[in-house]
Amino acid sequence: MTIFMTGGCACGSIRYECTAKSVLEYKCHCRACQRASGSGYVPLLWVPSDKFELTANEPKYYTVVPDIGGELKRGYCPDCGSLVMFQPDFPGIVSVVAASLDNPSEFKPDTEIWTTSAQPWDLLDSSLRQFEQQFTAEDLPHIFHS
Repeated sequence: MTIFMTGGCACGSIRYECTAKSVLEYKCHCRACQRASGSGYVPLLWVPSDKFELTANEPKYYTVVPDIGGELKRGYCPDCGSLVMFQPDFPGIVSVVAASLDNPSEFKPDTEIWTTSAQPWDLLDSSLRQFEQQFTAEDLPHIFHS
């Protein structure tokens, strides 16, 4: 079985691996992500949850209600505080925070969401697909990687 990505928190307490390529890579500029990252956005990779495995320890989860509604569970290390993953409101998906990858240079975003919440000091990339707010389930077949 091929492992496509590995990663974890800053202190190494939480570790994961994924045996599938990402199906979506994007930058989220919503206020919840800005607060979670302490920056202008969170870079995220969506991977199939049945191909994602925590190999060392479990993150602690903090649930927020994003601007679009629903629930978003942020997974972070209770020891070092590193944001590692999200459990989005889309079944069968885990959102991996790009900074938690062992090789974060593998992150290749092609989409930006919640651009209406982007901070003026955080320049948007005009070469990426843009969504003013959250994409919907109907948008997903058109934006998933092949």
